[in-house]
Amino acid sequence: MIVVYTSPGCASCRKVKTWLKEHDLKFLEKNIFHTYLDANEIKHLLMRSENGTEDIISKRSKVIQETKIDIEDLSVQELVKFIQDNPSILKRPIVLNEKTFLVGYDEEEIGAFIPSSMRK
Repeated sequence: MIVVYTSPGCASCRKVKTWLKEHDLKFLEKNIFHTYLDANEIKHLLMRSENGTEDIISKRSKVIQETKIDIEDLSVQELVKFIQDNPSILKRPIVLNEKTFLVGYDEEEIGAFIPSSMRK
């Protein structure tokens, strides 16, 4: 199952959802502001990302800028709690299934979500 982490007003999130619908791919949307992300879910995102926090956390986010927090100095437990308290620091959209992990909308890379049985 494809899971898409989104936020309202996110243009890239809309592009991903439109693309998935156009390709008849079922997905579960999780709005990061309306869906509580549990610790295991956040740890899973961190494990799946190639470069850990660098891939999924926006260093330019208002929260990061205002708190002047150094994500790299946090323990995993502290980081998970910080993300739970401040989901806006996550880059969006985050799209994943069992095999593929994608942050943002990339027209070429998103094709990896098409099962080989459906590829032309």
